[in-house]
Amino acid sequence: MNPFLKSLQQWMGANAGALQGLSAPLLVVVILALMVLPIPPWMLDAFFTLNIAVALMVMMVAAYMLRPLDFAAFPSVLLLTTLMRLSLNVASSRVVLLEGHTGAGAAGAVIEAFGHFLIGGNFAVGLIVFAILVVINFVVVTKGAERIAEVSARFTLDAMPGKQMAVDADLNANLIDEKEAKRRRAEVAEEANFFGAMDGASKFVRGDAVAGILILLINLIGGLSIGVLQHGLSAQQAADSYILLAIGDALVAQIPGLLISVAAAMVISRVGKDHDMGRQIVQQLFMSPRVLGVSAGVLLLLGLIPRMPHFVFLGLGLLLGYGAWRLHTRQKAPPPEPPVPTADGEASWDDLQPVDPLGLELGYRLISLVDRNRQGDLLTRIKGVRRKFAQEVGFLPPAVHVRDNLELKPGGYRITLRGVIVDEGEAFPGMFLAINPGGISTPLIGTPTTDPAFGLPAHWIDVQQKEAAQMAGFTVVDPPTVIATHLSHLMQVQAARLLSRTETQQLVEHVARLAPKLIEEVVPKMVSIAAFQKVLQLLLEESVHIRDIRSIVETLAEHAGATPDPAELARRVRIALAPAIVQQIYGPTRELDVIAIEPGLERLLVQALGNAAGPALDPGVADLLTQKAAEAALGQEELGLPACLLVPDTIRNAVSRLVRRVAPRLQVLAHSEIPQTHSIRIGPILKGASA
Repeated sequence: MNPFLKSLQQWMGANAGALQGLSAPLLVVVILALMVLPIPPWMLDAFFTLNIAVALMVMMVAAYMLRPLDFAAFPSVLLLTTLMRLSLNVASSRVVLLEGHTGAGAAGAVIEAFGHFLIGGNFAVGLIVFAILVVINFVVVTKGAERIAEVSARFTLDAMPGKQMAVDADLNANLIDEKEAKRRRAEVAEEANFFGAMDGASKFVRGDAVAGILILLINLIGGLSIGVLQHGLSAQQAADSYILLAIGDALVAQIPGLLISVAAAMVISRVGKDHDMGRQIVQQLFMSPRVLGVSAGVLLLLGLIPRMPHFVFLGLGLLLGYGAWRLHTRQKAPPPEPPVPTADGEASWDDLQPVDPLGLELGYRLISLVDRNRQGDLLTRIKGVRRKFAQEVGFLPPAVHVRDNLELKPGGYRITLRGVIVDEGEAFPGMFLAINPGGISTPLIGTPTTDPAFGLPAHWIDVQQKEAAQMAGFTVVDPPTVIATHLSHLMQVQAARLLSRTETQQLVEHVARLAPKLIEEVVPKMVSIAAFQKVLQLLLEESVHIRDIRSIVETLAEHAGATPDPAELARRVRIALAPAIVQQIYGPTRELDVIAIEPGLERLLVQALGNAAGPALDPGVADLLTQKAAEAALGQEELGLPACLLVPDTIRNAVSRLVRRVAPRLQVLAHSEIPQTHSIRIGPILKGASA
């Protein structure tokens, strides 16, 4: 190979992307050159041939595409091909008007061939053929495509919010990942932009058809005038030359224009994306034996009418009848028996369905709450619950998998955690839950119940009772809020179980982006991921938020070398987080109302629980302690005060585990967890049996 050609080929291969990027600007420059510069006839032939080839390629792409976005560049292609045809009209008109007096070949072989071969050199026939093509293009194809484009653009834009929300719903239900959601959102936006662009681009085709008529009239009038007045030709000679050239020029431009119009109509009218247009038409039009049989019968009847072309009607009727018989036979054939599964194919790991970390099952009447077509916003509420949980607790919980369950009551719902039912409830769409926050004696007409989240007395009321209940002081909420609040409460209670190894690893990666050196030194070098997860779970079990993850990691870095025990590390972390824990319980107040333990009972508890080698705690003392603690906690809550038990450091963990079963909202603080900036005020005192 020539070294120059070889180097040129290598350069073009290395710069293929840059050359493709220059194609559109170069084409615009060529179009402008065709409009303003004189073009020789041989170059006009090349450009006319290129115009026809491009039109055929565009129509083939439109026929074989599976969905409109497969040809997303079509609006731009439509613009460029229209400009190219118009520029060729300008260039050819210039040549026709300047050189038309020399004969039919003055504007190139392509125009001459169209003028003689297609219309037989008869310009009257040419005018009629051109008029028919214009009517087909302008009135039928372009008009219909323009209307379809307008309606498709409007419907696509109207449906865009619903499609975006459907993507969000699938993402929230853990059916797709974030990458797929981003791709589908981009596809929805591209589809809306495409149909909006096609609505405007269809005007190009319509304008091109009008321009073809005007250009033909201008060439006819201008050619006859120039031939007769400037070149001294007779009217017959001028008509033979100029009119024939003008009609040939119009047909050369009109046929590619018609192809582009058909391509635009095919793109806009495309429905479905499983098969290309040819397969779609064949499968839907010629795959029904009933359709083919009835059509064959009608053709055969027409073929029997006297003076009809019997051969054509009877032949086509027999052909369609044979096709109908073959299709009917194929459809009636018994389906092939499925292969008998072998021992190796009876089961596989793909048969295992993973257990949802967090699930919400709904009865069939509650399905409308997640149907956006019926204004259901439960999925949006659930997304808000997860966001609020992450902001308050300190880690992102797993996605909630929402599905229907026909085994539940019509208005029932069930919340599951790792496949285990943690709670159930019932809601009634179209009604409202009026919750009595306490102290309201106003009667309500409705179904008495309890608030599923906090156990407060409540009534299910209809919409007519809503305003009266609100005026009486009831907290009135709709069913989506009831379910979302219940879910939020259970997520707070079960926060420790929601923090799996996956969430722990994601939390570590999140902190690593904020403080990479801190994480690199502590996790997993000093504290393993498993130990780190256990420390966080111990904190969450006692409703301690882990938002201040930096302080937690710094405390672990300080004490991990002294002890590997997660319980002891969690105790040290609690001391470090003491101001935040106290603020979480009491708020901004500086005087803390606490429940204390009578000194004698406290010494007994320290001896039994603070020393592993000491005597075991008597079961009666344990029952008495839990009973007194529950009563004291209830009394504090009735007074509107936080329920908090203050105990020595050595027994805090043991006492917390002991009272948590009967008084889950009772917080247990150690003496070392009271900040120096706060003071305590002793309230109820838990006394032993001797007191």
